[in-house]
This record gives sequence, C-alpha cells and structure tokens, in this order.
Amino acid sequence: MTRLIIQIYEVQDPEEVERLVELGVDHIGSVVLGAETWKDALLKDTVQNVQRAGAVSSLIPLYNEPDLIFKTIDYYRPDILHFCDDLIGGMRDLHALDPFVSLQETLRQRFPEVRIMRSIPIPVPGAALAYPTLEVARVLEPVSDLFLTDTLMDNGDGESIDEQPVAGFVGITGLPCDWHVAAELTACSRIPVILAGGISPDNAYEAVMKIQPAGVDSCTQTNAVDRSGAPIRFRKDPDKVRRMIAEVRRAEQDIFRIPKEKV
Repeated sequence: MTRLIIQIYEVQDPEEVERLVELGVDHIGSVVLGAETWKDALLKDTVQNVQRAGAVSSLIPLYNEPDLIFKTIDYYRPDILHFCDDLIGGMRDLHALDPFVSLQETLRQRFPEVRIMRSIPIPVPGAALAYPTLEVARVLEPVSDLFLTDTLMDNGDGESIDEQPVAGFVGITGLPCDWHVAAELTACSRIPVILAGGISPDNAYEAVMKIQPAGVDSCTQTNAVDRSGAPIRFRKDPDKVRRMIAEVRRAEQDIFRIPKEKV
C-alpha cells in the first residue's frame, strides 16, 4: 500500500517540529519571508530539527533572484526547495515560464541532492477551466520533482478576483482550488502531486477520495485562530493537525480497499 504524504506549512519555530512529527507529519514546510531577511538562525534551527526528527524539510523562498536562492540553499540545506510563484499571472503566456524553467535547471545542476517542488496555480471552482493549468504543468514537469496544487485568486479571464495574500505568489488563501482540475493534473502528471488549497480536517477525506493525490498539504486551515476566528500565521493547532491526519489516513485505507479497476 502506498502511504500518502502529509505536509504541514508554515512552521517557523524549532520547538513546534517535534510535536508535529509525533502527530505523524511527513513533510514540514517553512518560509523565508523576504530577501532582506533571508538569513534567519531560528529558521535554520527549524529546518535542522525537521531533519533530525526524521521528517522531510521543505523551504519556500519568497523571492526568485537566482544568486540569492543559491545562497539560501547553501545556508539552510533543506531537503526540498519549494517555489510558489503565481507564474503566468493574468498574461496567459506560457513563454513567461521560461525564467522559472531556467532557474530550476540551474538549481538541479548545482544542488542535485535538493528536490524541487513547484506549486501549480489552480483557480477557484467556476474560474479554473479558462486557466491553462495542465499546459503550465507540462512545461515545468521536466525540471520538477513534485507538484503542489494551490489556489489562484483569479476569475478565469486573467483578472484577479482578489489579491493573493502574498503578492506574486500563490498559497495561504484558505480556499480550495477547483478539485476537478486538480484531479486531472494528478491523473496526467508523471511526478507526484500534493494537494493543497484550503485543506482542513473537514474536507481532507473527501479531497483524497476524489483526487487521489500523492499527498495532502495544509497551512491556513490547520492554524490556530484568534478570538475573532481569524487564522494566526505560523502557529499550528495540534488538534486540527491530528484530526486532518486521521482523515487522510482513513481515506488512504478506503482507497486501497477499492479494486484496482475502480481506482
């Protein structure tokens, strides 16, 4: 039986790592928040704690200058470097992907031990059919080791329906992407696809059963919340993480009980 990857973002505190690993998290993701503050000793401790605990460390740099990215890898030494740029944005021009392909090719040559995860933007339901998700993925697949779906705030005609939480990048919207498109990507991709975008304890089982990805990622929907109910960035709710893991593992068991011809 294939075990699904469970990935949790955004973990910035080394003391939080051990608890997450004990709960059953496989990949733990952290974020370098900007080019000006890229060297962070506490974040480096977090990455190292993940690796010492026997989990896989994943690191997102919120910048795309090649030289700085290479310095970032040298400093943190993550298992996975995760890119989550919004890629073509509203342009719908696949040539806009050329710099990302070039960067990933160079990274593979310089750091062959580091796997590359690339977020593939998928708009919200009702808008996704107009966005060339599969074409974007085909261009990036040869230079990527894993894909991660994530939610693009787009109305389907190239205009943003809302600002991305971090300008120029996808993620942390707390909203599901279009699962039909995510399932298409999962079915046709030659590399593993991790499902992200609004995954919570309440929808993880359904998401896994419908999409059957290689893994599931959660950030916003497993965060602690403040008194108003708003998610608190960089602070996980252990009970939400535990319940989400249980739902993913329940779906995993049910999937592999299904006869192969029906999977």
